[in-house]
Amino acid sequence: MNTKITGSRMLALIGTIVMITTLNGCKKEIPVEDQPYDLNVNLFGLSKDFNAKGFIKFRQDPDTARIINLDTWISGLTPNHAYQLQRAVNPITDTTGCSSTAWLTLGLGLTPMSIHTDAHGYGNANLWRAVTAIPRGTQFHIHFQVIDSVTSTPVLFSDCYDYTVR
Repeated sequence: MNTKITGSRMLALIGTIVMITTLNGCKKEIPVEDQPYDLNVNLFGLSKDFNAKGFIKFRQDPDTARIINLDTWISGLTPNHAYQLQRAVNPITDTTGCSSTAWLTLGLGLTPMSIHTDAHGYGNANLWRAVTAIPRGTQFHIHFQVIDSVTSTPVLFSDCYDYTVR
């Protein structure tokens, strides 16, 4: 049996080993749902109207300013009307989870903004909030609601989420 390895076979073997090591050693993407600082928030209608819903793409860029982007979409609501996004938080050590009713209206930084629906009841807004004053690593329970900007009546709500300031 010939066990002699030629130079070209040796190069092919080394190339294969390098390729396998490189592929297995690549940085793996962590799914958004497993990242404590990026959330995909679903909003649900408070009434039996199953058409009313929304979504918040909650993202914290790893920058010094610690800005949270809140790209928000709503649908199935009253056409040509204004709504506002609110959030309430509890410390992560609070065993009651999202029990806080201290709602803060969100917008562009500290300026509350409305989300306006079109003639079909759809609306979206690119909102943001700075959390520069909150130390990195601070954890919260957080939940959201969308309110009618005229009556302040809640029309959409979210489940409770946990997040960490990046």
